[in-house]
Amino acid sequence: MLDTPEAVIEALRENHDRPHGPQRTVAAEELVEAAGQFEKPDVLVTALLELMTAYEFTGEYRKSPVVFGRLLRLWDESPEEFSEWEAHQVYWRFKWVAASLLDVPEVPLTSIRGWIDETLRRYERAGHGMQPVAAMRYHVAAHTGAGVADAYDLWITRPRTELSDCEACETRHLAAYRMNGGDDAGALDTLRPVLDEAIGCTEEPQVSQALALGALLRSGRLDEARSHHLTGYRRVRGNTGMQAWVGRHLEFCVLSRNEGRGLEILAENRPLFEATGAPLAHLDFLTGVELLLARIVEDGHVDTVVAGPPGRSWTADELLAHVRAEADRLTAAFDARNGTTAVGDRRRERLSQRPLLDAPLPLGLRTSVARPATAAPVTAPATAAPAVAIPEDFVTLVREARRMASAGHPGDARLWTRIAERLADGSAVHDDVLGPRELLRAELAEQRAGELTMAERHDEATVEARRAAELYERLGMPWQALSTRARALAWMNPPADGDAEQAGGAEQAGDAEQAGGAERLDSDGIRDALDELLREAEQLCTEVPFTGEALGAAEAAACDDLEQERKLAYLTVCYARTYAAYQELGRGGPEASPGALERFERCVRALHTEAERLSVPHQLANARQFVADLAGRHGDLVRAEESLRAALKDLEAAGRPWRCPRPRALLAQILMARERPREAVELLHEAIADAVRYDDADFPMAPTYAMLGHAVSHLGDHAAAVRHLSEAAARFDQSGASEEAADVRLQLVDVLMRTGQHADAVAVLESLVAEEAAAALDERMVAQARLMLARGLRELEEFLPSAEEFLRLADAVSGWEDDAPIQTMVTADTAIALALADRWDAAGTAYERALAVHAQAPNPSLLRHMMCEFARLVMNAQGMEGLETALRHLADADALAASVPEGTEGFAPWFERGTVHYRRGRVLAEAERFEEALAELEAAVAAHEQGGEEGESARAEAVRIAALIEGGALRRFEEAIARLTTAVARCQKAGLAEAGQILDALRQDYVSRLAESR
Repeated sequence: MLDTPEAVIEALRENHDRPHGPQRTVAAEELVEAAGQFEKPDVLVTALLELMTAYEFTGEYRKSPVVFGRLLRLWDESPEEFSEWEAHQVYWRFKWVAASLLDVPEVPLTSIRGWIDETLRRYERAGHGMQPVAAMRYHVAAHTGAGVADAYDLWITRPRTELSDCEACETRHLAAYRMNGGDDAGALDTLRPVLDEAIGCTEEPQVSQALALGALLRSGRLDEARSHHLTGYRRVRGNTGMQAWVGRHLEFCVLSRNEGRGLEILAENRPLFEATGAPLAHLDFLTGVELLLARIVEDGHVDTVVAGPPGRSWTADELLAHVRAEADRLTAAFDARNGTTAVGDRRRERLSQRPLLDAPLPLGLRTSVARPATAAPVTAPATAAPAVAIPEDFVTLVREARRMASAGHPGDARLWTRIAERLADGSAVHDDVLGPRELLRAELAEQRAGELTMAERHDEATVEARRAAELYERLGMPWQALSTRARALAWMNPPADGDAEQAGGAEQAGDAEQAGGAERLDSDGIRDALDELLREAEQLCTEVPFTGEALGAAEAAACDDLEQERKLAYLTVCYARTYAAYQELGRGGPEASPGALERFERCVRALHTEAERLSVPHQLANARQFVADLAGRHGDLVRAEESLRAALKDLEAAGRPWRCPRPRALLAQILMARERPREAVELLHEAIADAVRYDDADFPMAPTYAMLGHAVSHLGDHAAAVRHLSEAAARFDQSGASEEAADVRLQLVDVLMRTGQHADAVAVLESLVAEEAAAALDERMVAQARLMLARGLRELEEFLPSAEEFLRLADAVSGWEDDAPIQTMVTADTAIALALADRWDAAGTAYERALAVHAQAPNPSLLRHMMCEFARLVMNAQGMEGLETALRHLADADALAASVPEGTEGFAPWFERGTVHYRRGRVLAEAERFEEALAELEAAVAAHEQGGEEGESARAEAVRIAALIEGGALRRFEEAIARLTTAVARCQKAGLAEAGQILDALRQDYVSRLAESR
């Protein structure tokens, strides 16, 4: 019942603790009504201020001035009913009203200027400085575009007062002025203290982060742009009072070519379409929406379903028309009110922007809403050359494809694709100089087989390869037929052990018939068939030697260097045998049979010998790579490195630099294992650059970027690690490898958290545990991500969301009977999170649940930590009233430690005892029971001494608190100085420089205070 002033004040206090939103606003309106029933207006003053705050922070600018008018009348009638803080708020909120009036186009400029004049008069009567009034006039000038420079000078040259905007907000306005003048660098320099969070407020840094995004992209500061988008968007999403800045994040998505991310943001902010209480902010939001949708429609996706105003479904072109009409109306209203074109000019300038990057900026996020078109390739190295040129003339096109294929150049794939397209659409005119038409059919079938192999569609690849081989045989090209059949066998995926009995059965025969006659052979069958092909190749060497004449028009047309082509075909058979043996060895895993190993080594030696005899260095390089791989598997990293370096020299000798990316990446992997990350980084950069330069679409870019991120993190270049891991995740997404993408994102989160970028990490994790993303992942990976998210939110002091994540995690792991200790950990963490969120009833339930789970799956160290944390949090929440409860938790921790059998893994008795003594000392000190506190801390020091070197850091912290009590509370400076002197020496000896400096600073302070007291 809200029938007493005390009840209304308590309700106001509770409402003030709620997050801004409709629930808080409606409650504030009801409390104003309740406060109006009392004779004294003091409660009504508080209620009106609370309601005005609710309107301000939810963007209800039309309503805010009405509330202030009522408040101002009370101030004029009964100023004595206002507390000192409330009196200050009256003058402070004159500025809020000025901003609200400017935001509403129906309010004439004369009324706004009249309000500013009224503010001036009241400030003068109260003795306040004029800088805030000058700031109001500047904001009007900046909005209308009239007299901006003069208004800026009048504002900036006046000294700040206690009623000036907070330093962070004022800094943002200064930066915006420079940005509007085209000085991005100066604007970003101005914003630096806000972006670094050296200064801030309830609106900052999130508003400045959104403001800076475009300038950061234009300045090439992409890492900062990524970070400020990730962290800044989390702070503004769904907030009606921040809708203008949500619009800036949508703009960022267009400029950074992340339109899919933009569509996702749109879906998360549908209520903002109906948030019309702040028309200028709404126009800013709609402009960001319009820019995004115009980009989507321009790319041809007019029918893409997008999120718009609730109540109906929207396509991109429908929503664009709706948004454009509403934004045009608002723009016209503002420009008509202002008598200038400034608002329209700013909108047109924003809408004229084009993407600033050639490819999407990897954000590290898993975006659930993707553009339906094929996205541009993820950013390639700036040094990369353009992709392979595609000749228009068909004869030239085919000849160039054949030349590149013969040289093993990966760029031939793009040319063969174009050849197939032109044959399909009828635009190709065949010329007899290209040989028989069947020759192109064979070559295209061979190319398709390669593509299907890379897509791991082995059975289909085998069918295409055999089709190509048959065509080559009919064309009188036995060497090409032989090499193609060898590749088909090497690529064949043998049936699993459980399918072996059916390999020749009716079902398999039916599959083979459907696939064009490609029966499935087991490993023995593949091995025997390849051996037979090698015998055929050796026989062919005598019948159709390498140096012989062309066997017909087809071979003559296909081969510029007939001798080299036949050598390559022969070595392809040798390579295929080696590759099949390599695959068989890999399927055997660590327990591969000696026979498989012996065959592999025999095949490798044969390939090496024949490549060397025939002077084909790139096949020699292949043999060395096989050797390196086997050596690496067996831990012989020195031999692996030597073989790969030799392979790279072979490729250099062969004049085939496009074959170098893979051995470079493998060598980098070996060097990482040998703890030489700097060399690995250089090799990985070279591998990526060459793969792009030579258009190697099959190069494993995603794993390579992941390895590069891992390598640079070892060098301490964490910004580069974030960049490369984000790139890797985006590339795994593109290939549909969701598990691999999630694993890389967890690595990315680890880097972000280790470098203190918790907000960035949380943004990545939120995208990872989103419902659609999580559904595609292993439940344990999702649980790991949710655990990291819960802990990340806790680091950000978002305690309630953290607790909610812990509760979801606890529910997810509750059925993991094979991993019960995980349940203990999660339940204990959940209890702590609920306590941090001030949900004590739920925390108590989780606490008891943790004890029960611990009884089934003991984790004593974790339970001890929970008990100590509860002791700390109870004192924080209840003060002296919580003392007995806190001490009871610590007594439980003592009992728990005493019950743990000696030698229990993961439980160091000295550390556990020392930690409990330390926490009890802190609790007793807060209760001003200093002698008892000092005794507990000395016990903590003694316990940590038993840990030797491992205990030195914790010992130093216990000494610090003991000295603070001894000198600060008990005024025993000499004893404290002696304690600290000994501790500083111990820290220096233990290599704890920072701890020693902290203790020495405290010691010097006590020395000075002791001297002053004498």
